[in-house]
Amino acid sequence: MNRIHKLYLQKSSQYAVVLGVVFIAYFFLCFSVSPVFSCTNLIVTKGASADNACMITYTADSAGFFCRLAIVEASDGTTRPLGGSDVFPEGTKTHRVFGFTGETVISSFQGIMNDCQVAMGETTWGGREELVNKVGKFMYPELMTAGLQGASTAREAVELMGRLVDEYGYIDEGESISVCDKNEAWIFEICGAGSTAEDNRGCVWVAMRVPDGQITAHANLARIGVFPKDDPDNCFYSKNIEQVAIDRGLYDPNSGIPFSFFGVYGINGVRDRRVCEKRVWSMFRRAAPSLNLSVDYAQGVEGARPYPWSITPDHKLTTADVAALMRDHFDGTEYDMSEGIDSGPYGYAMRCRPLYWEVDGKKYAWERPISTQQTCFSIITTSRASLPDVVGGLVWFGWDDTYTTCYTPVYAALNRVPKSTSIGSINRFDIKAGWWTFNFVANYAYPRYKEMIPMIKTEQERLESYFYNLQPAVEKTAVELAKTDEKLAVDFLTDYSEMQVEKARDAWEELANALIVRFNDGYSRDEEGNYPNVGYPVEWLRRVVNEKGDQFILPNEDDN
Repeated sequence: MNRIHKLYLQKSSQYAVVLGVVFIAYFFLCFSVSPVFSCTNLIVTKGASADNACMITYTADSAGFFCRLAIVEASDGTTRPLGGSDVFPEGTKTHRVFGFTGETVISSFQGIMNDCQVAMGETTWGGREELVNKVGKFMYPELMTAGLQGASTAREAVELMGRLVDEYGYIDEGESISVCDKNEAWIFEICGAGSTAEDNRGCVWVAMRVPDGQITAHANLARIGVFPKDDPDNCFYSKNIEQVAIDRGLYDPNSGIPFSFFGVYGINGVRDRRVCEKRVWSMFRRAAPSLNLSVDYAQGVEGARPYPWSITPDHKLTTADVAALMRDHFDGTEYDMSEGIDSGPYGYAMRCRPLYWEVDGKKYAWERPISTQQTCFSIITTSRASLPDVVGGLVWFGWDDTYTTCYTPVYAALNRVPKSTSIGSINRFDIKAGWWTFNFVANYAYPRYKEMIPMIKTEQERLESYFYNLQPAVEKTAVELAKTDEKLAVDFLTDYSEMQVEKARDAWEELANALIVRFNDGYSRDEEGNYPNVGYPVEWLRRVVNEKGDQFILPNEDDN
Protein backbone atom coordinates (compact mmCIF):
# COMPACT_ATOMS: atom_id res chain seq x y z
CA MET A 1 0.00 0.00 0.00
CA ASN A 2 1.61 3.30 -1.09
CA ARG A 3 1.72 6.47 0.99
CA ILE A 4 -1.12 8.15 -0.92
CA HIS A 5 -3.31 5.11 -0.38
CA LYS A 6 -2.66 5.16 3.36
CA LEU A 7 -3.42 8.85 3.56
CA TYR A 8 -6.71 8.35 1.77
CA LEU A 9 -7.81 5.75 4.28
CA GLN A 10 -7.91 8.51 6.89
CA LYS A 11 -10.79 10.91 7.52
CA SER A 12 -12.64 12.55 4.62
CA SER A 13 -11.33 15.91 5.87
CA GLN A 14 -7.87 14.82 4.72
CA TYR A 15 -8.83 14.31 1.04
CA ALA A 16 -7.19 17.59 0.12
CA VAL A 17 -3.94 16.27 1.56
CA VAL A 18 -4.19 13.24 -0.69
CA LEU A 19 -4.70 15.35 -3.78
CA GLY A 20 -1.78 17.51 -2.72
CA VAL A 21 0.47 14.49 -2.50
CA VAL A 22 -0.72 13.38 -5.94
CA PHE A 23 0.26 16.77 -7.25
CA ILE A 24 3.71 16.49 -5.77
CA ALA A 25 3.98 13.10 -7.44
CA TYR A 26 3.18 15.12 -10.65
CA PHE A 27 -0.26 16.61 -11.92
CA PHE A 28 -25.81 14.33 -17.03
CA LEU A 29 -40.18 9.41 -18.27
CA CYS A 30 -40.58 12.44 -20.31
CA PHE A 31 -38.97 14.10 -23.25
CA SER A 32 -39.78 17.31 -25.06
CA VAL A 33 -40.58 16.99 -28.75
CA SER A 34 -37.39 18.69 -29.92
CA PRO A 35 -34.13 16.72 -30.08
CA VAL A 36 -30.65 18.15 -29.72
CA PHE A 37 -29.82 19.09 -33.29
CA SER A 38 -26.53 19.64 -35.03
CA CYS A 39 -24.23 17.46 -32.98
CA THR A 40 -20.84 16.18 -34.11
CA ASN A 41 -19.32 12.80 -33.20
CA LEU A 42 -15.85 11.37 -33.68
CA ILE A 43 -15.16 7.72 -32.83
CA VAL A 44 -11.66 6.46 -32.10
CA THR A 45 -11.16 2.70 -31.82
CA LYS A 46 -8.80 1.04 -29.39
CA GLY A 47 -6.17 0.37 -32.03
CA ALA A 48 -6.22 3.99 -33.22
CA SER A 49 -5.63 5.37 -29.73
CA ALA A 50 -2.25 6.10 -28.21
CA ASP A 51 -3.26 4.51 -24.89
CA ASN A 52 -5.51 1.73 -26.28
CA ALA A 53 -8.67 3.56 -25.24
CA CYS A 54 -11.90 3.61 -27.19
CA MET A 55 -13.09 7.22 -27.43
CA ILE A 56 -16.26 9.04 -28.49
CA THR A 57 -16.71 12.77 -28.87
CA TYR A 58 -20.13 14.39 -28.66
CA THR A 59 -21.16 18.04 -28.98
CA ALA A 60 -24.64 18.84 -27.65
CA ASP A 61 -25.48 21.65 -30.06
CA SER A 62 -28.82 23.44 -29.83
CA ALA A 63 -29.73 27.08 -29.32
CA GLY A 64 -30.98 27.74 -25.80
CA PHE A 65 -30.09 24.26 -24.54
CA PHE A 66 -29.17 24.21 -20.84
CA CYS A 67 -28.40 21.03 -18.92
CA ARG A 68 -27.14 19.69 -15.63
CA LEU A 69 -24.99 16.63 -15.07
CA ALA A 70 -26.80 13.82 -13.27
CA ILE A 71 -26.59 10.18 -12.21
CA VAL A 72 -29.18 7.38 -12.47
CA GLU A 73 -28.33 4.70 -9.94
CA ALA A 74 -28.33 1.01 -10.76
CA SER A 75 -31.40 -1.06 -10.00
CA ASP A 76 -30.86 -4.17 -7.89
CA GLY A 77 -34.08 -5.65 -9.20
CA THR A 78 -36.29 -4.31 -6.41
CA THR A 79 -36.82 -0.90 -8.01
CA ARG A 80 -38.02 0.08 -11.48
CA PRO A 81 -35.21 1.51 -13.62
CA LEU A 82 -35.44 4.92 -15.21
CA GLY A 83 -35.31 5.03 -19.01
CA GLY A 84 -37.43 2.36 -20.61
CA SER A 85 -38.77 1.65 -17.14
CA ASP A 86 -41.70 -0.44 -18.33
CA VAL A 87 -39.72 -2.52 -20.82
CA PHE A 88 -37.31 -4.15 -18.39
CA PRO A 89 -38.97 -7.15 -16.75
CA GLU A 90 -39.70 -6.86 -13.05
CA GLY A 91 -36.64 -7.87 -11.07
CA THR A 92 -34.17 -6.84 -13.77
CA LYS A 93 -30.86 -5.52 -12.50
CA THR A 94 -29.58 -2.50 -14.39
CA HIS A 95 -26.35 -0.57 -14.64
CA ARG A 96 -25.59 2.76 -13.05
CA VAL A 97 -25.48 5.54 -15.66
CA PHE A 98 -23.78 8.93 -15.66
CA GLY A 99 -25.35 11.53 -17.94
CA PHE A 100 -27.37 14.73 -17.97
CA THR A 101 -30.82 16.23 -17.65
CA GLY A 102 -31.98 19.20 -19.69
CA GLU A 103 -33.84 22.29 -18.59
CA THR A 104 -34.84 22.82 -22.22
CA VAL A 105 -34.88 20.71 -25.41
CA ILE A 106 -34.40 17.46 -23.50
CA SER A 107 -36.37 17.51 -20.27
CA SER A 108 -35.27 14.26 -18.71
CA PHE A 109 -32.23 12.03 -18.46
CA GLN A 110 -29.87 11.08 -21.29
CA GLY A 111 -27.03 8.70 -20.54
CA ILE A 112 -23.38 9.17 -21.42
CA MET A 113 -21.53 6.25 -19.77
CA ASN A 114 -22.42 3.32 -17.53
CA ASP A 115 -20.49 1.48 -14.85
CA CYS A 116 -19.03 -1.00 -17.38
CA GLN A 117 -17.45 1.81 -19.42
CA VAL A 118 -20.07 1.57 -22.19
CA ALA A 119 -20.41 5.09 -23.62
CA MET A 120 -22.72 6.76 -26.13
CA GLY A 121 -23.07 9.97 -28.13
CA GLU A 122 -25.46 10.96 -30.91
CA THR A 123 -26.10 13.15 -33.90
CA THR A 124 -29.50 13.80 -35.51
CA TRP A 125 -29.87 13.47 -39.29
CA GLY A 126 -33.64 13.81 -39.59
CA GLY A 127 -34.25 11.75 -42.70
CA ARG A 128 -37.39 11.62 -44.83
CA GLU A 129 -40.33 13.42 -43.25
CA GLU A 130 -42.82 10.80 -44.46
CA LEU A 131 -40.96 8.14 -42.47
CA VAL A 132 -41.15 9.86 -39.08
CA ASN A 133 -43.38 7.62 -36.99
CA LYS A 134 -46.64 8.84 -35.46
CA VAL A 135 -46.60 6.03 -32.89
CA GLY A 136 -43.91 4.32 -30.88
CA LYS A 137 -42.32 4.35 -27.45
CA PHE A 138 -38.72 5.44 -27.74
CA MET A 139 -37.19 8.75 -28.61
CA TYR A 140 -33.43 8.64 -28.93
CA PRO A 141 -32.44 9.88 -25.43
CA GLU A 142 -34.65 7.27 -23.78
CA LEU A 143 -33.34 4.59 -26.13
CA MET A 144 -29.72 5.46 -25.35
CA THR A 145 -30.39 5.44 -21.61
CA ALA A 146 -32.12 2.06 -21.80
CA GLY A 147 -29.19 0.70 -23.79
CA LEU A 148 -26.72 1.87 -21.16
CA GLN A 149 -28.83 0.54 -18.31
CA GLY A 150 -29.23 -2.91 -19.83
CA ALA A 151 -25.87 -3.67 -21.47
CA SER A 152 -22.36 -4.52 -20.28
CA THR A 153 -20.71 -4.11 -23.70
CA ALA A 154 -21.17 -1.98 -26.80
CA ARG A 155 -22.21 -5.05 -28.78
CA GLU A 156 -24.89 -5.88 -26.19
CA ALA A 157 -26.06 -2.25 -26.26
CA VAL A 158 -26.65 -2.11 -30.02
CA GLU A 159 -28.42 -5.49 -29.96
CA LEU A 160 -30.57 -4.37 -27.02
CA MET A 161 -31.53 -1.06 -28.64
CA GLY A 162 -32.48 -2.95 -31.79
CA ARG A 163 -34.67 -5.39 -29.87
CA LEU A 164 -36.34 -2.58 -27.90
CA VAL A 165 -37.35 -0.52 -30.93
CA ASP A 166 -38.44 -3.65 -32.83
CA GLU A 167 -40.80 -4.52 -29.98
CA TYR A 168 -41.91 -1.13 -28.66
CA GLY A 169 -41.42 1.23 -31.60
CA TYR A 170 -39.45 4.40 -32.27
CA ILE A 171 -41.02 7.85 -32.47
CA ASP A 172 -38.27 10.20 -33.50
CA GLU A 173 -36.29 11.43 -36.47
CA GLY A 174 -33.30 9.78 -38.08
CA GLU A 175 -30.50 9.35 -35.58
CA SER A 176 -26.92 8.11 -35.48
CA ILE A 177 -25.75 6.83 -32.11
CA SER A 178 -22.09 6.25 -31.33
CA VAL A 179 -21.48 3.34 -28.96
CA CYS A 180 -18.22 2.10 -27.51
CA ASP A 181 -16.84 0.07 -24.65
CA LYS A 182 -13.33 -0.91 -23.61
CA ASN A 183 -12.69 -2.94 -26.76
CA GLU A 184 -15.12 -2.09 -29.57
CA ALA A 185 -16.84 0.89 -31.20
CA TRP A 186 -20.09 0.87 -33.17
CA ILE A 187 -22.49 3.20 -34.96
CA PHE A 188 -26.23 2.49 -34.59
CA GLU A 189 -28.42 4.29 -37.16
CA ILE A 190 -32.21 4.38 -36.98
CA CYS A 191 -35.22 6.08 -38.52
CA GLY A 192 -38.97 5.54 -38.59
CA ALA A 193 -41.01 3.65 -41.15
CA GLY A 194 -43.91 6.08 -41.32
CA SER A 195 -45.89 4.22 -38.68
CA THR A 196 -49.36 5.40 -37.70
CA ALA A 197 -51.83 4.05 -35.17
CA GLU A 198 -53.45 2.04 -38.02
CA ASP A 199 -50.17 1.08 -39.69
CA ASN A 200 -47.64 0.16 -37.03
CA ARG A 201 -44.65 -1.04 -39.00
CA GLY A 202 -42.08 0.14 -36.50
CA CYS A 203 -38.72 1.42 -37.66
CA VAL A 204 -35.59 0.44 -39.55
CA TRP A 205 -32.11 0.32 -38.10
CA VAL A 206 -28.60 -0.88 -38.77
CA ALA A 207 -25.47 -1.10 -36.61
CA MET A 208 -21.89 -1.50 -37.83
CA ARG A 209 -18.67 -1.99 -35.93
CA VAL A 210 -15.85 0.42 -36.67
CA PRO A 211 -12.74 -1.57 -37.69
CA ASP A 212 -10.13 -1.60 -34.98
CA GLY A 213 -7.24 0.74 -35.70
CA GLN A 214 -9.52 3.19 -37.50
CA ILE A 215 -11.60 6.25 -36.72
CA THR A 216 -14.88 7.50 -38.11
CA ALA A 217 -17.09 10.56 -37.75
CA HIS A 218 -20.71 11.57 -38.29
CA ALA A 219 -22.27 15.01 -38.28
CA ASN A 220 -26.03 15.17 -38.94
CA LEU A 221 -26.03 12.83 -41.93
CA ALA A 222 -26.36 9.06 -41.87
CA ARG A 223 -23.02 7.38 -42.54
CA ILE A 224 -23.76 3.68 -43.04
CA GLY A 225 -24.12 2.88 -46.72
CA VAL A 226 -23.85 -0.63 -48.16
CA PHE A 227 -23.49 -3.02 -45.23
CA PRO A 228 -22.67 -6.74 -44.92
CA LYS A 229 -25.80 -8.84 -44.44
CA ASP A 230 -23.99 -12.02 -43.44
CA ASP A 231 -21.40 -10.76 -40.98
CA PRO A 232 -22.94 -10.88 -37.48
CA ASP A 233 -19.56 -10.16 -35.91
CA ASN A 234 -19.56 -6.71 -37.44
CA CYS A 235 -23.13 -5.82 -38.41
CA PHE A 236 -26.71 -6.07 -37.12
CA TYR A 237 -29.88 -4.76 -38.78
CA SER A 238 -33.65 -4.89 -38.56
CA LYS A 239 -35.33 -7.70 -40.51
CA ASN A 240 -37.55 -5.20 -42.35
CA ILE A 241 -34.75 -2.93 -43.49
CA GLU A 242 -35.21 -3.62 -47.22
CA GLN A 243 -38.93 -4.42 -47.26
CA VAL A 244 -39.92 -1.03 -45.85
CA ALA A 245 -37.91 0.65 -48.60
CA ILE A 246 -39.48 -1.56 -51.26
CA ASP A 247 -43.02 -0.97 -49.95
CA ARG A 248 -42.40 2.78 -49.90
CA GLY A 249 -41.01 2.83 -53.43
CA LEU A 250 -37.59 3.87 -52.21
CA TYR A 251 -35.69 0.83 -53.49
CA ASP A 252 -36.02 -1.57 -56.40
CA PRO A 253 -34.35 -4.91 -55.61
CA ASN A 254 -34.18 -5.65 -59.35
CA SER A 255 -32.21 -2.53 -60.13
CA GLY A 256 -28.84 -4.15 -59.63
CA ILE A 257 -27.90 -1.37 -57.23
CA PRO A 258 -26.67 -2.61 -53.84
CA PHE A 259 -28.93 -1.67 -50.94
CA SER A 260 -27.51 1.28 -49.01
CA PHE A 261 -29.04 2.45 -45.73
CA PHE A 262 -27.82 5.98 -46.30
CA GLY A 263 -28.73 5.93 -49.98
CA VAL A 264 -32.32 4.82 -49.28
CA TYR A 265 -33.21 6.46 -45.98
CA GLY A 266 -30.79 9.36 -45.74
CA ILE A 267 -30.89 12.90 -47.04
CA ASN A 268 -28.05 13.86 -49.34
CA GLY A 269 -28.68 17.27 -50.87
CA VAL A 270 -25.95 19.74 -51.70
CA ARG A 271 -26.76 21.98 -48.77
CA ASP A 272 -26.80 18.99 -46.38
CA ARG A 273 -23.33 17.94 -47.45
CA ARG A 274 -22.09 21.50 -47.15
CA VAL A 275 -22.98 21.87 -43.48
CA CYS A 276 -22.62 18.22 -42.41
CA GLU A 277 -20.08 16.25 -44.43
CA LYS A 278 -17.71 19.21 -44.36
CA ARG A 279 -17.21 18.57 -40.67
CA VAL A 280 -16.35 14.94 -41.42
CA TRP A 281 -13.91 16.10 -44.07
CA SER A 282 -12.30 18.49 -41.62
CA MET A 283 -11.70 15.80 -39.00
CA PHE A 284 -10.46 13.25 -41.52
CA ARG A 285 -8.12 15.67 -43.28
CA ARG A 286 -6.44 16.64 -40.01
CA ALA A 287 -6.24 13.11 -38.59
CA ALA A 288 -4.81 11.72 -41.83
CA PRO A 289 -3.26 14.46 -43.98
CA SER A 290 -1.56 11.75 -46.04
CA LEU A 291 -4.93 10.81 -47.58
CA ASN A 292 -5.18 14.24 -49.18
CA LEU A 293 -8.98 14.04 -49.07
CA SER A 294 -10.71 16.44 -51.45
CA VAL A 295 -13.32 18.85 -50.18
CA ASP A 296 -15.33 18.37 -53.39
CA TYR A 297 -17.96 15.99 -51.95
CA ALA A 298 -18.69 18.36 -49.06
CA GLN A 299 -18.86 21.26 -51.48
CA GLY A 300 -21.49 19.45 -53.56
CA VAL A 301 -19.36 18.95 -56.66
CA GLU A 302 -21.20 16.65 -59.04
CA GLY A 303 -19.63 13.20 -59.29
CA ALA A 304 -17.38 13.66 -56.26
CA ARG A 305 -16.83 10.51 -54.23
CA PRO A 306 -18.26 10.27 -50.70
CA TYR A 307 -15.83 10.12 -47.82
CA PRO A 308 -14.78 6.70 -46.53
CA TRP A 309 -16.81 4.96 -43.81
CA SER A 310 -13.67 4.98 -41.68
CA ILE A 311 -10.00 5.83 -42.04
CA THR A 312 -6.68 5.02 -40.40
CA PRO A 313 -5.15 8.11 -38.78
CA ASP A 314 -1.57 8.97 -39.65
CA HIS A 315 -0.61 8.40 -36.01
CA LYS A 316 -2.34 7.02 -32.95
CA LEU A 317 -4.42 9.68 -31.24
CA THR A 318 -4.08 10.99 -27.70
CA THR A 319 -6.87 12.70 -25.78
CA ALA A 320 -5.21 16.02 -26.59
CA ASP A 321 -5.21 15.12 -30.30
CA VAL A 322 -8.93 14.31 -30.15
CA ALA A 323 -9.66 17.56 -28.32
CA ALA A 324 -7.79 19.43 -31.06
CA LEU A 325 -9.84 17.67 -33.76
CA MET A 326 -13.00 18.96 -32.07
CA ARG A 327 -11.75 22.55 -32.21
CA ASP A 328 -12.08 23.83 -35.74
CA HIS A 329 -13.36 26.68 -37.88
CA PHE A 330 -11.70 25.18 -40.98
CA ASP A 331 -8.59 26.94 -39.74
CA GLY A 332 -5.82 27.37 -42.26
CA THR A 333 -7.95 26.42 -45.28
CA GLU A 334 -9.62 28.58 -47.89
CA TYR A 335 -12.81 28.16 -45.80
CA ASP A 336 -11.23 29.60 -42.65
CA MET A 337 -14.10 31.39 -40.88
CA SER A 338 -11.83 33.92 -39.18
CA GLU A 339 -10.81 35.38 -42.53
CA GLY A 340 -12.71 37.49 -45.08
CA ILE A 341 -15.41 40.14 -44.98
CA ASP A 342 -17.86 37.71 -43.35
CA SER A 343 -15.62 37.58 -40.28
CA GLY A 344 -15.73 41.33 -39.74
CA PRO A 345 -12.71 43.41 -38.78
CA TYR A 346 -11.61 41.20 -35.88
CA GLY A 347 -11.84 37.67 -37.30
CA TYR A 348 -15.23 36.66 -35.83
CA ALA A 349 -15.32 32.90 -36.51
CA MET A 350 -19.04 32.33 -35.78
CA ARG A 351 -22.04 32.75 -38.08
CA CYS A 352 -25.49 33.59 -36.75
CA ARG A 353 -28.43 31.42 -37.78
CA PRO A 354 -30.07 30.69 -40.10
CA LEU A 355 -27.36 28.79 -41.93
CA TYR A 356 -29.20 29.09 -45.25
CA TRP A 357 -30.07 32.48 -46.70
CA GLU A 358 -31.06 34.14 -49.96
CA VAL A 359 -30.16 37.43 -51.60
CA ASP A 360 -31.57 38.63 -54.92
CA GLY A 361 -32.93 35.20 -55.76
CA LYS A 362 -29.67 33.32 -55.14
CA LYS A 363 -29.30 30.80 -52.31
CA TYR A 364 -26.31 30.65 -50.00
CA ALA A 365 -25.12 28.78 -46.91
CA TRP A 366 -22.75 29.85 -44.18
CA GLU A 367 -19.99 27.48 -43.23
CA ARG A 368 -20.97 25.21 -40.31
CA PRO A 369 -17.86 24.15 -38.37
CA ILE A 370 -17.38 21.72 -35.52
CA SER A 371 -16.83 24.58 -33.10
CA THR A 372 -20.03 26.56 -32.82
CA GLN A 373 -21.55 29.07 -30.46
CA GLN A 374 -24.72 27.07 -29.67
CA THR A 375 -22.91 24.14 -28.08
CA CYS A 376 -24.21 23.47 -24.57
CA PHE A 377 -21.41 21.06 -23.72
CA SER A 378 -19.04 18.63 -25.38
CA ILE A 379 -17.39 15.46 -24.16
CA ILE A 380 -14.61 13.04 -24.95
CA THR A 381 -15.34 9.65 -23.41
CA THR A 382 -12.51 7.21 -22.78
CA SER A 383 -13.06 3.51 -22.04
CA ARG A 384 -9.96 1.52 -21.12
CA ALA A 385 -9.56 -2.25 -20.71
CA SER A 386 -6.24 -1.76 -18.90
CA LEU A 387 -7.97 -0.26 -15.85
CA PRO A 388 -10.74 -1.38 -13.50
CA ASP A 389 -14.15 -0.09 -14.63
CA VAL A 390 -14.35 2.24 -11.66
CA VAL A 391 -11.18 3.99 -12.89
CA GLY A 392 -11.17 3.36 -16.63
CA GLY A 393 -14.44 5.10 -17.45
CA LEU A 394 -13.50 8.76 -17.87
CA VAL A 395 -15.42 11.64 -19.46
CA TRP A 396 -13.52 14.76 -20.45
CA PHE A 397 -16.21 17.41 -20.06
CA GLY A 398 -16.32 20.97 -21.43
CA TRP A 399 -19.04 23.62 -21.30
CA ASP A 400 -20.05 25.71 -24.31
CA ASP A 401 -18.03 26.24 -27.52
CA THR A 402 -15.38 23.55 -28.05
CA TYR A 403 -12.90 26.16 -29.24
CA THR A 404 -12.97 28.16 -26.03
CA THR A 405 -13.79 25.49 -23.45
CA CYS A 406 -11.49 23.65 -21.08
CA TYR A 407 -11.87 19.87 -20.96
CA THR A 408 -11.87 18.63 -17.37
CA PRO A 409 -11.67 15.01 -16.16
CA VAL A 410 -14.94 13.62 -14.76
CA TYR A 411 -14.91 9.95 -13.79
CA ALA A 412 -18.16 8.17 -14.65
CA ALA A 413 -18.05 6.30 -11.34
CA LEU A 414 -18.42 9.50 -9.31
CA ASN A 415 -21.08 9.40 -6.57
CA ARG A 416 -22.12 13.06 -6.91
CA VAL A 417 -21.75 15.62 -9.68
CA PRO A 418 -19.71 18.81 -9.21
CA LYS A 419 -21.78 21.68 -7.83
CA SER A 420 -21.23 24.05 -10.73
CA THR A 421 -22.53 21.38 -13.16
CA SER A 422 -25.81 20.93 -11.25
CA ILE A 423 -26.96 24.53 -10.76
CA GLY A 424 -28.17 27.42 -12.87
CA SER A 425 -30.84 28.15 -15.44
CA ILE A 426 -30.95 29.43 -19.00
CA ASN A 427 -33.28 32.17 -17.73
CA ARG A 428 -30.85 33.87 -15.36
CA PHE A 429 -27.15 34.67 -15.58
CA ASP A 430 -25.15 33.03 -12.78
CA ILE A 431 -21.37 33.25 -12.95
CA LYS A 432 -21.11 30.35 -10.47
CA ALA A 433 -22.92 27.98 -12.86
CA GLY A 434 -20.32 26.40 -15.13
CA TRP A 435 -22.20 26.88 -18.38
CA TRP A 436 -22.67 30.59 -17.75
CA THR A 437 -19.01 31.09 -16.85
CA PHE A 438 -17.71 29.56 -20.07
CA ASN A 439 -20.53 31.03 -22.15
CA PHE A 440 -19.72 34.51 -20.90
CA VAL A 441 -16.03 34.27 -21.76
CA ALA A 442 -16.78 33.01 -25.27
CA ASN A 443 -19.45 35.62 -25.97
CA TYR A 444 -17.32 38.45 -24.64
CA ALA A 445 -14.52 37.40 -26.97
CA TYR A 446 -16.54 36.91 -30.16
CA PRO A 447 -16.74 40.58 -31.27
CA ARG A 448 -12.94 41.03 -31.03
CA TYR A 449 -12.04 37.43 -31.59
CA LYS A 450 -8.48 37.57 -32.87
CA GLU A 451 -7.46 39.94 -30.10
CA MET A 452 -8.89 37.92 -27.23
CA ILE A 453 -8.57 34.31 -28.38
CA PRO A 454 -4.81 34.12 -27.58
CA MET A 455 -5.52 34.78 -23.89
CA ILE A 456 -8.21 32.11 -23.84
CA LYS A 457 -6.08 29.54 -25.66
CA THR A 458 -3.16 30.15 -23.31
CA GLU A 459 -5.29 29.41 -20.27
CA GLN A 460 -6.91 26.45 -22.02
CA GLU A 461 -3.56 24.90 -22.85
CA ARG A 462 -2.17 25.55 -19.37
CA LEU A 463 -5.05 23.85 -17.55
CA GLU A 464 -5.55 20.95 -19.94
CA SER A 465 -1.83 20.15 -19.86
CA TYR A 466 -2.03 20.18 -16.08
CA PHE A 467 -4.94 17.72 -16.13
CA TYR A 468 -3.28 15.42 -18.68
CA ASN A 469 -0.05 15.32 -16.69
CA LEU A 470 -1.85 14.67 -13.42
CA GLN A 471 -3.83 11.65 -14.68
CA PRO A 472 -1.20 8.90 -14.25
CA ALA A 473 -0.64 9.65 -10.58
CA VAL A 474 -4.35 10.04 -9.88
CA GLU A 475 -5.22 6.78 -11.59
CA LYS A 476 -2.38 4.87 -9.96
CA THR A 477 -3.75 5.96 -6.60
CA ALA A 478 -7.33 5.08 -7.54
CA VAL A 479 -6.30 1.61 -8.74
CA GLU A 480 -4.52 0.94 -5.43
CA LEU A 481 -7.55 2.10 -3.49
CA ALA A 482 -9.89 -0.07 -5.55
CA LYS A 483 -7.86 -3.17 -4.69
CA THR A 484 -8.97 -3.01 -1.07
CA ASP A 485 -12.05 -0.79 -1.04
CA GLU A 486 -13.83 0.26 -4.25
CA LYS A 487 -15.97 2.78 -2.37
CA LEU A 488 -12.85 4.64 -1.28
CA ALA A 489 -11.68 4.75 -4.89
CA VAL A 490 -15.06 6.18 -5.93
CA ASP A 491 -14.90 8.77 -3.14
CA PHE A 492 -11.41 9.72 -4.21
CA LEU A 493 -12.31 10.06 -7.90
CA THR A 494 -15.47 11.99 -7.02
CA ASP A 495 -13.48 14.52 -4.98
CA TYR A 496 -10.81 14.72 -7.66
CA SER A 497 -13.36 15.27 -10.46
CA GLU A 498 -15.14 17.99 -8.51
CA MET A 499 -11.90 19.77 -7.64
CA GLN A 500 -10.79 19.89 -11.27
CA VAL A 501 -14.19 20.97 -12.61
CA GLU A 502 -14.35 23.77 -10.05
CA LYS A 503 -10.71 24.64 -10.68
CA ALA A 504 -11.50 25.20 -14.36
CA ARG A 505 -14.66 27.18 -13.60
CA ASP A 506 -12.77 29.39 -11.15
CA ALA A 507 -10.02 29.93 -13.72
CA TRP A 508 -12.59 30.96 -16.34
CA GLU A 509 -14.18 33.43 -13.93
CA GLU A 510 -10.75 34.98 -13.43
CA LEU A 511 -10.26 34.93 -17.19
CA ALA A 512 -13.57 36.80 -17.60
CA ASN A 513 -12.32 39.44 -15.18
CA ALA A 514 -9.02 39.76 -17.03
CA LEU A 515 -10.68 40.08 -20.43
CA ILE A 516 -13.10 42.76 -19.20
CA VAL A 517 -10.30 44.78 -17.62
CA ARG A 518 -8.04 44.57 -20.65
CA PHE A 519 -10.58 44.82 -23.47
CA ASN A 520 -13.26 47.44 -22.90
CA ASP A 521 -14.73 50.44 -24.66
CA GLY A 522 -13.02 49.50 -27.91
CA TYR A 523 -9.53 49.68 -26.47
CA SER A 524 -6.91 47.16 -25.41
CA ARG A 525 -5.31 48.19 -22.15
CA ASP A 526 -1.58 47.57 -21.93
CA GLU A 527 0.45 46.48 -18.91
CA GLU A 528 1.10 50.09 -17.90
CA GLY A 529 -2.59 50.89 -17.80
CA ASN A 530 -2.59 52.86 -21.03
CA TYR A 531 -5.33 52.61 -23.65
CA PRO A 532 -3.73 52.69 -27.11
CA ASN A 533 -5.93 52.83 -30.18
CA VAL A 534 -6.88 49.44 -31.59
CA GLY A 535 -7.92 50.43 -35.11
CA TYR A 536 -8.99 48.14 -37.93
CA PRO A 537 -7.12 45.94 -40.44
CA VAL A 538 -6.28 47.72 -43.68
CA GLU A 539 -8.06 45.12 -45.82
CA TRP A 540 -11.29 45.71 -43.91
CA LEU A 541 -10.89 49.48 -44.20
CA ARG A 542 -10.52 49.09 -47.97
CA ARG A 543 -13.90 47.34 -48.06
CA VAL A 544 -15.43 50.22 -46.08
CA VAL A 545 -13.97 52.70 -48.56
CA ASN A 546 -15.24 50.72 -51.54
CA GLU A 547 -18.79 50.59 -50.15
CA LYS A 548 -19.23 54.01 -48.54
CA GLY A 549 -15.95 55.85 -48.78
CA ASP A 550 -17.62 59.12 -49.81
CA GLN A 551 -19.15 59.35 -46.35
CA PHE A 552 -15.83 59.21 -44.55
CA ILE A 553 -13.40 60.86 -46.93
CA LEU A 554 -11.60 63.95 -45.74
CA PRO A 555 -10.78 66.84 -48.07
CA ASN A 556 -7.16 67.56 -48.82
CA GLU A 557 -5.57 69.99 -46.38
CA ASP A 558 -4.89 72.37 -49.28
CA ASP A 559 -8.66 72.61 -49.87
CA ASN A 560 -9.32 73.94 -46.36
